[in-house]
Amino acid sequence: MKVLASVIFAVGITFAAMAESSAANVGMIEVRSSITPVVEAYISRAISVAERQNDACLIIQLDTPGGLMDSTSKIVQSIYESQVPIVVYVSPAPARAAIAGTYITMAADVAVMAPYTRIGAAHPVGMNGEGETNSIEWTKVENDTASFARSIADKRGRNAVWAEAAARQSVSLTAEEALSSNVVDFIAKDVPDLLRQLDGREVHDQTLKTADAKVVAIPMTMRETFLQLFLRPEVMFVLMLVVIYGIIGELTSPGAILPGVVGAIAIILVLCLSAVLPINVAGLALIALSVVLFIIDVYTPTHGVLTGGGIVAFFLGALMLFNRANPAFHLPLSYVIGGTAVTACFFLFVVGAGLRAQRLPVQTGREMMLGQITPAAGRIDSSGGKVFVEGEWWNAVSETPVENGESVEIIGIDGLTLKVKRKQG
Repeated sequence: MKVLASVIFAVGITFAAMAESSAANVGMIEVRSSITPVVEAYISRAISVAERQNDACLIIQLDTPGGLMDSTSKIVQSIYESQVPIVVYVSPAPARAAIAGTYITMAADVAVMAPYTRIGAAHPVGMNGEGETNSIEWTKVENDTASFARSIADKRGRNAVWAEAAARQSVSLTAEEALSSNVVDFIAKDVPDLLRQLDGREVHDQTLKTADAKVVAIPMTMRETFLQLFLRPEVMFVLMLVVIYGIIGELTSPGAILPGVVGAIAIILVLCLSAVLPINVAGLALIALSVVLFIIDVYTPTHGVLTGGGIVAFFLGALMLFNRANPAFHLPLSYVIGGTAVTACFFLFVVGAGLRAQRLPVQTGREMMLGQITPAAGRIDSSGGKVFVEGEWWNAVSETPVENGESVEIIGIDGLTLKVKRKQG
């Protein structure tokens, strides 16, 4: 009996330890970037991993300037459908949950902010770079976004009036103001403090036990990391420059192959990125116009007028290419200025020199021998003779006999035979 009791006791301790171990794990991910399809996929995968691991909850440590509303909507849906409690923690200071981040934070089961962080300014930003517009279509977008914000707040029992104001008027709050306005649940200075305050909360009809929880990071996969680095306005801008240089390089040096291949690959990548990033068509048109002006100025002497216009057009096109009103997707001014300078130099010195060289008279070859003067290497008459030209011996014929050493002028070429005549004077 004692043995049986010992076995039962040991089994009980084992199961208790397993249960305690399961309850003591908390999944955690960090999102410190714009909200893109890559981030949406990462959060969705992290939720699935946390569910499989039976984590007590999943903490999303957030710091974002905003992002794409389509991706934001999918993230909110994933949070709603999650079987694991989702905690969004805006941290560390001075982190922000702006625009898209506002909706993600409010959609969480538990919304938390660190001291000296901020949330709000959730007014949608136009894809054409304008923050506001009076068009009917834009009014529809604004109304839909405001309704989206209010529905999230209503579902989570948060301040729906403020949520709508954030979407319509771009109002924002500090962490302390957000807490007093019922936008977030509490303020935590760090992750250990967050776990202590989460402990004992009722979420999804279960009590969180996180006081002594072990935080298990769920990192991005290599593919997600690569795509996160790749899906950026800076990358697309550089690829566009590669497209321009590659295609122009192939046109000015037919048969080089490599520039054309690189340019073709780059243009496919640009098309893929343009389907995700907010591109301004006017910016693309100005960049295309600048390339045309550069090329025309190479062929047509305009004293640099078209080149100057091309530089201005390229600069304005690069400046307008992305939505600068949206801090999540804008091209740094350093890239705009640097890209303009490099492109101007490329056309002025590289392409310009190459195209002008193609229009110069032939400097070498058979045609250049016409008119040259050279001494006869022996007698030359209608039956033949020899001359030494351009480092080579050539057959030569002359209608008027020429004696050895006399100067002759090359007046024609017939196959491998030169036609010469005696040089008078």
